[in-house]
Amino acid sequence: MRKRRYGRIISFSSMSWRGNFGQSNYVAAKAGVVGLTRTLALEGARDGITANAIAPGLIETPMLASMNDAARNLLIKKVPMMHTGDPSDIAEAAAFLGSEGAAFITGVVLDVDGGISIGSSIR
Repeated sequence: MRKRRYGRIISFSSMSWRGNFGQSNYVAAKAGVVGLTRTLALEGARDGITANAIAPGLIETPMLASMNDAARNLLIKKVPMMHTGDPSDIAEAAAFLGSEGAAFITGVVLDVDGGISIGSSIR
């Protein structure tokens, strides 16, 4: 990437990177992804390399599907948009961050979470 003076690094974190009760190991890993992404953004910027992270919220994945209905519905009620996201929502965000349209965006964590990170809590 440095040799070409162009590159796009897209990392995947989670809305939990900000902290989530009972998930210290998961939160530490996802916060580490954010720290790495921001550092790569600083280190790559001069060489035309952007680095950004996507922090998905409640997305229709096997992990979410494994939850019992009561717990799942409780979480969905905390999402301002009142529904879960689709994996294609994450794919579209990644496609944007990898595009020329995002050429001046680096070091950002893009929340794709239906608004839950605005100030809502999943607790």
